[in-house]
Amino acid sequence: MDKSYSESNLANQDERLESPLSYISQRVNKRRREDDFDAFREEMIATIKSMLLTQETELKKITPTLMEIKLTNANIENTMAAISLQNEEFKRKIEEMELQAKKDKEYISILEEKVEDLQRGSRKSNIEIKNVPKQLKETKEDLIEMVVCLTKTVNNEITKSDIRDIYRVKGKKQGMTNTPIIVELSSTILKTEVLKMCKSYNTRNVGKLSAKHLGLKNNVDVPIFVSEQLTAKGSRLHFLARDLAKSKGFKYCWTAYGKVYVKKRDESPTYLIRSESQIQSLMQEP
Repeated sequence: MDKSYSESNLANQDERLESPLSYISQRVNKRRREDDFDAFREEMIATIKSMLLTQETELKKITPTLMEIKLTNANIENTMAAISLQNEEFKRKIEEMELQAKKDKEYISILEEKVEDLQRGSRKSNIEIKNVPKQLKETKEDLIEMVVCLTKTVNNEITKSDIRDIYRVKGKKQGMTNTPIIVELSSTILKTEVLKMCKSYNTRNVGKLSAKHLGLKNNVDVPIFVSEQLTAKGSRLHFLARDLAKSKGFKYCWTAYGKVYVKKRDESPTYLIRSESQIQSLMQEP
C-alpha cells in the first residue's frame, strides 16, 4: 500500500495523461482534411457539371450542322453514283460509236473503191496530152487535128472516126493556158497502141515529143507528155509513186489500166499501189 511508483510508471502515467489531447488533435486534423476533400470534390463535381453543360450546349449547336453535313454527304454520294452510272453509259455509247465509225470507215473504203473502179472504167479508152499550148479561138476540130497529127508522127495514125470525144480541161487558176487535152478513143486496144507508140518514139529519138508534133506553128519546142487518163486518186498516187521511185531508187514506175505500179529492180516483185499509206510504208523500208 505504501509502495511508491517507479520512474517508468510515472512516464507511462504521463503518456496516459497526454494521449487525450493528441487524439483530439488527430481527430481535428482528420476532420479538416475530410472537409478539404469534400470541398475539392464538390468543386470538381461543379466543374465537371459545368463542362458537361457547356459540351451539351455546344453539341446542341453542332448537331444540326452535323446532320446537314451528313445529308450533304449522302447527296454527294448519290450524285457520284449517278455520275458513275452516267459515265458508264457514256463509255458504252462511245464504244458503240467507235465500233460504228470503224464499220462506216470500212464501208466508205469499199464505196470509194467501187467509185474508183467506175471512174477507171469510164476512162479506160482515154488518153491525156499534157502541156499543150492553147491556140487562139481553139475548136474541137483543132484538137482533133492535133491528135491525128501526133499519131502520124509516132506511126500509129488514127482517123477522126476513132475519136469519140475530145476536150481541153479548164484550168483551176485563171490564166492557165497549157492545160491537158483529154481524148476518148474508140477502144481500149487503140488507146494502148497509141500510148505504146508514143513511148517508143521518145525512146528511139533524141528529140522528144513536143508541140510541133501536134502540127502547131507557135511554141513548137514546148515538150508534151502523153499518158492514159487517171482518176484524181490515181493521179495523186502516181505523183507520190514517182517521188518514191526517186527517193528509194526504184527502177520502174508506171501506170496500166488506170492503176499505178512500182518495181525496184528487174528481179524485184511488182507493187500495185493502192493507197498513200502503202507508199509511206515503202518509204520507211531500208
